[in-house]
Amino acid sequence: MARRPRLSADPTAAAARHPALFRRVTRARIATVLVIAAMLGLFALGIVVLEFDGRRFVQGLFRLGEFVVFMVPPSTGNWATFMIYLHALAETVAIALLGTLLAAVPAIAVGFLAAENVVPQFVIHFLSRRFLDTVRGVDELIWALIWVNVVGLGPFAGVLAVASANFGAFGKLFSEAIEAADPRPVEGVASAGGGRLAAIRFGLWPQVAPVIASQVLYYFESNTRSATIIGIVGAGGIGLHLAEQIRTLEFQHVSALVLMILATVAVIDWLSTLLRFSIIGRRETVG
Repeated sequence: MARRPRLSADPTAAAARHPALFRRVTRARIATVLVIAAMLGLFALGIVVLEFDGRRFVQGLFRLGEFVVFMVPPSTGNWATFMIYLHALAETVAIALLGTLLAAVPAIAVGFLAAENVVPQFVIHFLSRRFLDTVRGVDELIWALIWVNVVGLGPFAGVLAVASANFGAFGKLFSEAIEAADPRPVEGVASAGGGRLAAIRFGLWPQVAPVIASQVLYYFESNTRSATIIGIVGAGGIGLHLAEQIRTLEFQHVSALVLMILATVAVIDWLSTLLRFSIIGRRETVG
């Protein structure tokens, strides 16, 4: 039985036998140290440029505590106001749902175009990726301001803002999921005589559909919070009421609105988790 060669404990001898390996390790360590030093330098520069003041931060915490005291107990004043807020909250959820679906459907088609294993042509692949990057680079709040000026105030502008902001992200995530799919089922369909569309439909789509559905559900949950923010600029939903109550210093109304939003997000999170597990399956834990 052959004996395995023993590694020398002497680093000098090891370096003499493998000089190139040690040069690579040394360069990697130097590069790591330089990157860490650069990040620390940028952090220190940011503190100076942005005028970070610890004393002001502590004073702000005390003022935040005063605001919390003013928010107790949460109250909407009367049932009529509560029903107005509830209607606005339902509008926010509808904005998030419609915006998510409106972004997901066309993003599936663009995701296939942006996937190298589906469309190998470099030009189409490159243009699709850059188009998605461009759309994804514009923040949701900016989209809300754009659509409010295009179609006017109201929830329709909010739906278009959520859809525009999510379209680029969906396209990127979907294309990456398609590229990460196992090619063997596609090759099996093709070897059985299936065409290109049949290979995508029966070999590729069953693999990526659960992943896409899971991502859409996750973004719907996230968009419920985002739809609250864009409502502040006039894109409909409960955000407009929240901004108005903050401006008028009605802190009890503010706390009631925040609790309503948190409860809604918690319920949607619970429901979306159940749906994700029903689609992709629950992982077994090894105890």
